[in-house]
This record gives sequence, structure tokens and C-alpha cells, in this order.
Amino acid sequence: MKDTIRSHLEESIRTKQRVIQEILPHIEQAAQACIEAYKRGNKMLIAGNGGSAADAQHVAGELVNYFRFDRDPISCIALTTDTSVVTSISNDTHFRNVFARQLAAHSVKGDVFIAISTSGNSENVLEAIHAAKKRGVTVIGLTGQTGGKMDGLCDIMIKIPSTDTPRIQESHMTILHSICELLEKELFKSASH
Repeated sequence: MKDTIRSHLEESIRTKQRVIQEILPHIEQAAQACIEAYKRGNKMLIAGNGGSAADAQHVAGELVNYFRFDRDPISCIALTTDTSVVTSISNDTHFRNVFARQLAAHSVKGDVFIAISTSGNSENVLEAIHAAKKRGVTVIGLTGQTGGKMDGLCDIMIKIPSTDTPRIQESHMTILHSICELLEKELFKSASH
């Protein structure tokens, strides 16, 4: 049992070390894009499937409530949470439209959409990227090593240097937490002390 646990932890550490070495500038670029959007009065929308849906909801909770310190809410919409909307779109049109239609309804030019897909091939995330681009929304892609079909579609691409889904997901959450903290610090400088 200890060997399995140790192996998972060591692989997670190795993956995150590679993230620091290989893609840190992309993460900084993503954080800066989010900060600039909020300073303009825009918002963030975020979506993914499965564990990535949970990550999207987690981030929305951190921003709407607070992450490190009590402050005013930051607008963030997880497109995974409204079951009536999700099931209506899935049933009446197609599941591939589940995030794209919500983006069409809720986004405005200058917003940021964080598209999460460990494979980079999730059809509904790809459709949402196209919908966001049509509306002038900045798209940040979080995916795995290859980028899949998302590669080349996003304004900012963060490809975790791994093909192991759990390691990719762990790195995504660490990156998203970093963005939450940077947003709080930058938008609420006087309250962060």
C-alpha cells in the first residue's frame, strides 16, 4: 500500500516540476489575461466534463465566495452547474452544445472562458471554444500533453506535460488555485494584507 501511495505522490511531484520547467510562462499569461478581463469589468466562464466539471465548480466557488481572504465576490460562472439548462440543451439539441449555448447566453466580448479537457478532444468543450471565439471571448485551454483537437484553437494553451489523467487533473487544479490567488491579490490589493 505504501509503495502505491508513494508512487502516486512522486509522479504528481515530477509532473508539477515539469509544469514549472516547461509551461510556467503560459500560466502567467493566463493569469494576466484573467486579471485584465476583471479590471475591464468582464467575467470568467469555465467548463469541463467529469472531474473537470467539479474543478470548474470549485473555481467558481473560490471566486464568488473567496479564496484566501474575505473580499467582494468575483463573477465566475461554472457552465456545469445548472441541471435544468444542461439537461434541456442535451435533450433538445445535442450534448455537444451544452456549453456553447450557455456561452452564447452569458458571455460578452472581453470575458474569459477556461476550457478544461484532459484529452483536448471533448466535443462539447470544442464547440464551446468556437462559440466563445465568435463572441470575442478570450479562451484559455487546460489540457494534457498533446493538446488534442484544442491545440491551436485557444488564445492561451496550458498543456500539462503528462498523458496520465489524474496527474493532469491535479496540475489543472493547482494552476486554477494559483489563478484564484493572483486574482484576489491583484484585484483587492488593500484587503489582502
